[in-house]
Amino acid sequence: MQEMGLVVVGAGGRMGQTLIRAVHTMDGVRLAGAIERPDSPHLGKDAGELAGIGIVNVEISDDPLPVFAKADGVLDFTAPKATVAFAGYAAQARIVHVIGTTGFSDEEERAIAVAARHATIIKSGNMSLGVNLLSILVEQAAKALEADDFDIEILEMHHRHKVDAPSGTALLLGEAAASGRGVDLSRESVRVRDGHTGPRAEGSIGFATLRGGSVVGEHSVILAGTGERIVLSHHADDRAIFARGGVKAALWGRGQKPGLYSMRDVLGLA
Repeated sequence: MQEMGLVVVGAGGRMGQTLIRAVHTMDGVRLAGAIERPDSPHLGKDAGELAGIGIVNVEISDDPLPVFAKADGVLDFTAPKATVAFAGYAAQARIVHVIGTTGFSDEEERAIAVAARHATIIKSGNMSLGVNLLSILVEQAAKALEADDFDIEILEMHHRHKVDAPSGTALLLGEAAASGRGVDLSRESVRVRDGHTGPRAEGSIGFATLRGGSVVGEHSVILAGTGERIVLSHHADDRAIFARGGVKAALWGRGQKPGLYSMRDVLGLA
């Protein structure tokens, strides 16, 4: 089969450059385009040279329409507002859109769902194999250990530049725990504790957020019972794991019907 042409949006950022390097090193794909915002200092530069892999003859542009029209898929780890716009362009072009962006509002989630009527969208709070396997374990543990015996707390830490909290991965794990318990996460989650909070509500799913340094991503799900604790954890040391997962998702999405999918679908874990 012909190599899948992929566009990297946000190509000048840390994750964008990581995605470019992943596309360059993985089989079955090629870099078909690179997009940046109109005020980016990287416009006009060669995407490969910027990412440190040498000249690949792909110039960074600020106009996604003609680039998307000639591509098979888009790798998008940008920001919610930009991702919603890219989802619309991907729907027009009828191509695969891999979304690793997090921090969406309900309205933005609905806009992406609308775009998925015409584009194959694979969206996940985390693209790594390890995290998605962890989510399965969390769901099973939450189902096996009843709420009146075990409390669930989710702890996450990221670098100082991350702008959304809790992280998309923490929410993905929270949804897995809620699914295992058969509850609605939006009703049971506790995002902030401050002052005199009173005793912990039975069945609640707590989140704690840490930010600092250059931490790529650390997540732990703690199931705390009387006299014992179970801790399920994942530590990410390199952004490349997310980039490789994104490329694998794009390859899986090629030929799939339009719709909204997750990494569980990609990995056969749904």
